[in-house]
Amino acid sequence: QVQLVESGGGLVQAGGSLRLSCTASGRTFSRYTMAWFRQAPGKEREFVARMSYTTYYADSVKGRFTISRDNAKNTVYLQMDSLEPEDTAVYYCAAFYGSTSAARASVYDYWGQGTQVTVSS
Repeated sequence: QVQLVESGGGLVQAGGSLRLSCTASGRTFSRYTMAWFRQAPGKEREFVARMSYTTYYADSVKGRFTISRDNAKNTVYLQMDSLEPEDTAVYYCAAFYGSTSAARASVYDYWGQGTQVTVSS
């Protein structure tokens, strides 16, 4: 069982930056594929980025967001630059034990509680 806790959300103006963090419990963090998803009001949860041995990004964030991880700290990060109002959503951290290239939310076994990101125009 893995517990995930996100932090770092907030209110930022368009063009600004935020860094989200997600810290996991457990001793096998390095074996997990870690991902970020987001869900805007009235919309389905959508894939943002994932990191196992490689990284992969949704087209909508490519070049603006960067996913990284520190296995010694059991933490995955999402650096978000050049934020746009369309990035406003609740951001969720997710984990899958092993390596996966999946971008479907249903594949991921563990989820955090989410952190709100609001980008004002």
